[in-house]
Amino acid sequence: MNKKLSLNPNEVVAFLGKEPKDFTRADMLSFITERGIRMVDFMYPAEDGRIKTLNFSVTSLEYIETVLSEGERVDGSSLFPSFVEAGNSDLYVVPRYRTAFVDPFVEIPTLCFLCSFFDKDGNPFDCAPYHTLMRAEKAFEESTGLSFEAMGELEYYVITEDDGLFPATDQRGYHESEPFAKLNDFRRECMDHVARTGGQMKYGHSEVGNFTLDGKVYEQNEIEFLPNPLDTAADQLLIAKWVIRNLAYKYGYDVTFAPKIIVGEAGSGMHIHMRIMRDGVNCTLGPDGKLSEEARRAIAGLMLMAPAITAFGNKNPTSYFRLVPHQEAPTNVCWGDCNRSALVRVPLGWSTGKDMASLANPNEPARALDTSGKQTFEMRSPDCSADIYQLMSGLCAAARYGLEMDPAEALKIAADKYVDMDIHRPEYAGKLAALDSLPTCCSESADCLEKVRAVFEARDVFRPRMIDGIVKSLRSFDDADLHARADQDADLMRRLVEKYFYCG
Repeated sequence: MNKKLSLNPNEVVAFLGKEPKDFTRADMLSFITERGIRMVDFMYPAEDGRIKTLNFSVTSLEYIETVLSEGERVDGSSLFPSFVEAGNSDLYVVPRYRTAFVDPFVEIPTLCFLCSFFDKDGNPFDCAPYHTLMRAEKAFEESTGLSFEAMGELEYYVITEDDGLFPATDQRGYHESEPFAKLNDFRRECMDHVARTGGQMKYGHSEVGNFTLDGKVYEQNEIEFLPNPLDTAADQLLIAKWVIRNLAYKYGYDVTFAPKIIVGEAGSGMHIHMRIMRDGVNCTLGPDGKLSEEARRAIAGLMLMAPAITAFGNKNPTSYFRLVPHQEAPTNVCWGDCNRSALVRVPLGWSTGKDMASLANPNEPARALDTSGKQTFEMRSPDCSADIYQLMSGLCAAARYGLEMDPAEALKIAADKYVDMDIHRPEYAGKLAALDSLPTCCSESADCLEKVRAVFEARDVFRPRMIDGIVKSLRSFDDADLHARADQDADLMRRLVEKYFYCG
């Protein structure tokens, strides 16, 4: 028994005393027996980005061992209508033991697993977003000798009745405390539940957006995760959305991850922080404490592929009402240090060389600290309409593309796209005009992906029919003139928000 794991909030980890990556089928059967588990749930995301669930009653150990060994079959055409035809639609779902957690919401003791999809021949289903991500990770490592890690930020609004007491200041909710923030306790409970499902979080806080509308309070929150391999990072974001919605339903709150719910108020993004690893060590910073050459080359790939990445990260028309100037959301292809108007931001990375804790606490002796592992670079365009596995795959493929380019060319692209100011200030209009713009609608996003699809299909990462399905879906919105129509029809935005309120 690993004593360090005995207090882990994930009950399965604490019981077994093992890291999730080391879980076996025998471990799962032992846990089911010893903890009186009566149900097993298979969980998996479909094309709409939401979790689907298949329930199994633990009627005998032999039966549940068969379920854990062989999985079950499902209708792929209902789950992935863009990629699977009804005439040949059966898929297998097989649990990934490392994702096991006890459902914190149901009375019947239930053990949950995320699942992988397999085709009729027993091979990984080629258009399953999870398997796409696995291929993206493998291609990155084989091509560069490096590995790619990520962590996500979940932004969302919680909606409840307005009691009229201690009203918040409009658009000034960032890190607000009680009583002006009404739902901090709810966020704390969300974080506790996410931890119990295996989520590894950095912190949570109230966000900028807050307003009152029709007798209801809208409070924006954020939960940020810790870096992990891409597949684990994506799994944790998927489960976290499920947790937040379930807990909100329990308390009678409403929650939306929609990218935009009202013009003039802050939208919700799903920013993705990334870092490049060499033999388990973060090499995003160079020896000089500045962004490494590898990181700048990867950013060059993100700059070149950024318009197409919106096809993975911004999947419905309301996404493009968030990507407008002066809302801390990007509109142009550029990057910079600590710059929230840029598409890719390099946040503070504890590279000062100072022990700030000793400065804040004079009784603490100063220490030499290695904080290089904390440095990341952040893509700020995505939102929760994304298929998180496709998005992570696209970011990984784009970063790999930058690293595969001629190094001098990649570094020049990075230098040309660097900005050190708020590009929307009038005095920088010339610099702004020289930058490429992100798409303004789903149709433009589809066109951008179509032009560079070979980059994402390279090394067999994205299968052509998946790209075809994404392009077809985006073009089906027929939203090329949506912003103009919304300017003329004041009610159109409300109808769009209602339609996509529960996206992702």
